[in-house]
Amino acid sequence: MLKLYNFFRSGTSHRLRIALNLKELDYQYLPVDLRTEEHLGAAFRALNPQGLVPALVGGDQTLIQSPAIIEWLEERNPNPPLLPSDPENRARVRALAALVGCDIHPLNNRRVLEYLRQQIGCDEAAVLAWCATWIEAGFGALEALLAADEKRGDFCFGNAPTLADVYLVPQVESARRFNVDLTPYPRIVAVDRACAELDAFRRAAPAAQPDAPQPATV
Repeated sequence: MLKLYNFFRSGTSHRLRIALNLKELDYQYLPVDLRTEEHLGAAFRALNPQGLVPALVGGDQTLIQSPAIIEWLEERNPNPPLLPSDPENRARVRALAALVGCDIHPLNNRRVLEYLRQQIGCDEAAVLAWCATWIEAGFGALEALLAADEKRGDFCFGNAPTLADVYLVPQVESARRFNVDLTPYPRIVAVDRACAELDAFRRAAPAAQPDAPQPATV
């Protein structure tokens, strides 16, 4: 069985869980607690010298970096596909995913936010403003691209989830956590709502993970 080293609230871990679930692949969930800096310890760095989650282990093979891992999953398990069959549409879906994965998420990554807090001295209001700036810039462009696609169904492309949705949904979750107003992005919100109807997305959600804080019981 595949072993997934990840953190419940990590956007990159979240997207990989979605991809694994869409591919209907079983995996052992192994939490790495970023809150206690477990990812920076010697044990995890022996697995991934970069000290980042997720890492996926299958047999004697350790894979790192969620884009590479998801591409590997797509190549090894092509059904259901996360990319369209023709080159032009594959490029379109990859671009939508990269808009999130390259231009939004890295600027809101935990290590960047911790640098802002600890090295620059930003308070939480400034950190949230930083997050909102880059999420809103990316979501504005993504919303326009979705609006321009007249053949689009309920998802980012077509009528089934693709790589673009795998990347978008975790970023929407992060936007809500950072108190970003999503009102200007009705198409993005609608895509997120459509994905939330699917079991693969529901099971991948941060709140559904075993290391997520559980609601207090009375």
